[in-house]
Amino acid sequence: MNDAAVKLWRREQRARLIALRLALDPVLRRRHAAAIEAALLPLIGSLEGEVLGICWPFRAEFDARPLAERLRGSRWRIALPAVVDKRRPLEYRLWEPGMAMANGVYDIPVPEAQNVVHPDVVLAPLVGFDAENYRLGYGGGYFDRTLAALTPPPVAIGVGFELLRLDSVHPRSYDIPMDVIVTEAQCYRRNANR
Repeated sequence: MNDAAVKLWRREQRARLIALRLALDPVLRRRHAAAIEAALLPLIGSLEGEVLGICWPFRAEFDARPLAERLRGSRWRIALPAVVDKRRPLEYRLWEPGMAMANGVYDIPVPEAQNVVHPDVVLAPLVGFDAENYRLGYGGGYFDRTLAALTPPPVAIGVGFELLRLDSVHPRSYDIPMDVIVTEAQCYRRNANR
């Protein structure tokens, strides 16, 4: 596929997969979320670090806030991403429930306080994913830019539902695969040594 065909295909797949996710029965979505959280707890517990980047749930994505609340009691501090410029990497800001929030891009809440941290582990929401652990996002390139810019790179965990799996996302040269993808059905590890 040429670049124009891939761009069109990705746009069509995003729309189709988001519609599938939004149409998922709420009871089933909660069951899937519980299974994902059950898989994430030991996975994150086995990783080194102290700052976990999560995302505020958007358009029926996995809600990582209950997981974050459970992890907060251990060594983890929680951070949320903020778009500071559409062409720059995301900025991760420390977050706690009840703190002052502002509306960010797409009206997604972000911490008002700009206590910027470097995440050791990031949970990246999936619009789609493939067998090579590449993720299809919303098309802005924020996560790929962020993962490319952070040194040392965080462990990148894609989180989403099994029904979002594709044969390929037709990755581009700038796409960065996830180290692990966690769905309600399975953990897909890209590199077992990490």
